[in-house]
Amino acid sequence: MHHRAGRGWPSFAWSVRGRVLGADGRPLIMGVLNITPDSFSDGGEHLDHGRAIEAGLRMVAQGADILDIGGESTRPGAAAVPDAEEARRVTPVIAGLARQTSAVLSVDTSKHGVARLALDAGAHVVNDVTGLGDVAMAGVVRQAGAGLVVMHMRGTPRTMQNNPVYTDVAREVAEELQAVLLLALAAGIPKEAVAVDPGIGFAKLYEHNVELLRGLDALVGLGCPVLLGVSRKSFLGTMLGRKVDERGPGTLAAMGVALSRREAQILRVHDVAAARDLVAVWRELDR
Repeated sequence: MHHRAGRGWPSFAWSVRGRVLGADGRPLIMGVLNITPDSFSDGGEHLDHGRAIEAGLRMVAQGADILDIGGESTRPGAAAVPDAEEARRVTPVIAGLARQTSAVLSVDTSKHGVARLALDAGAHVVNDVTGLGDVAMAGVVRQAGAGLVVMHMRGTPRTMQNNPVYTDVAREVAEELQAVLLLALAAGIPKEAVAVDPGIGFAKLYEHNVELLRGLDALVGLGCPVLLGVSRKSFLGTMLGRKVDERGPGTLAAMGVALSRREAQILRVHDVAAARDLVAVWRELDR
């Protein structure tokens, strides 16, 4: 069946290592694969490399366009992981997946050394929650011709929830992401390789997250695809009184609103099958 891109839905082009994603205007689904003992949602499930690869392939079969593979928890208060340990967790999984799937592989890291090893192993994208906090990161991404996701955060995962203050959260997040985007461009990364992430739950209190989700259109002006990560996050727990594993419907509702407002092009999720259904229904009805 032929799908149009929807009323005014702009196709977007995200260029990652010679591949162009999103040109048909269909939102992309990024499945989360955490290889950590302490992530907030699925920590400890995939520490065995073979099982992690199987879990990734299962997500691709369920409809993931991208797999986001992380070896260091970024939940609030998380402790840092040594570079060598983080690389040891993610590199074999990326190499194994690269041999078995043509899905786009993203490494969720803020360390240039880990990113370089992951890109050498076959990753296409670096998803950097610190927004180029490591000064050597941009050079590694540029050299590989990789895609880059820059996320908005203040401080580090350990400190980010210590009293964050905003007067106009959507505008400030957009301005701070604009500054990171300029850093990336100055380092020689082409704009079409960059996606931006508002960083829901990172250095933001409940009311900041809600206000930011209401004002996501502030990010559209940056001219990059917007990656939205709301899956199972604590603002939904506050809003609904739900534990982590009960936040699926809330996750889908928040993503559905963003899609219908044309404010997100990439959805970062734990439950790929549910997100695929959301996108399919949205595309069928939004014509």
